Amino acid sequence: MKKLAFALTGGALLTLGACNSHNEDQVNNVELNQPSADLLNEQANQAALDAANMAATVPPPASPPAADVKAPAPANSPSDDQEQNVSGM
Repeated sequence: MKKLAFALTGGALLTLGACNSHNEDQVNNVELNQPSADLLNEQANQAALDAANMAATVPPPASPPAADVKAPAPANSPSDDQEQNVSGM
């Protein structure tokens, strides 16, 4: 019985030991694929300049015409009494 327990414990330790392998090749590949901070800053500055140039060349949108304040209400709008009557809902 002690031999079986010793064998199972040893197998478990070997299995868990294999899970914690530090694969430096994967770590180095990930680091190689990351852009540098200087490159990211340069791209951000270029995007900001492009946006500023685009904003300078596009005219502002025209404002909509002002609504006529004295226009009559549409004929199918309910009266105030009908709007306040919610007992039918």
